Amino acid sequence: MLEHHARLIAMFDYAREVVGRKKLQKMVYIAKKLNFPFCEKYQFHFYGPYSEELTLRVEELCNLGFLEETKEKVGGYYQYRYILTDEGGGFLKHYEMDLASLKTCVTSMNEQPSRILELISTIMYFDHLAKEEVVEKVKTVKQKQKYTDEEIEEAFRYIEELRTNISAS
Repeated sequence: MLEHHARLIAMFDYAREVVGRKKLQKMVYIAKKLNFPFCEKYQFHFYGPYSEELTLRVEELCNLGFLEETKEKVGGYYQYRYILTDEGGGFLKHYEMDLASLKTCVTSMNEQPSRILELISTIMYFDHLAKEEVVEKVKTVKQKQKYTDEEIEEAFRYIEELRTNISAS
């Protein structure tokens, strides 16, 4: 059970800092879709794939003192910032995990805006459909986001880039 917590802690170790709950949700979902061993169950929600399990697990990690959550007011909303604590790093040392290829993936995703990760995760959520159907689905369920055809094409390219980098590792 704590292995699931350790995998998340490893992700935070690689990311150094994750800004935003939405970004965190999307990063874990994308990593899971890329066959990294994350077990959280996801369902489609307002901002794309969402896992209540992940929310609870992150809350547990904060309560255990393994993650530090900082809440800051940005414009008209609150944004959450997560960093790994020394205690979390110490906990991670008790686990042998070969997640080296996750580091490149997490670093790359963490550089992306959450809006783009929302698009990428939505595309991956519908990846059982043909590409044309995925594009149509994205334009329907993410109508308010007004993603351009160029953004959608770039998201498909980025997904392929992530897959290529993982298989090269």
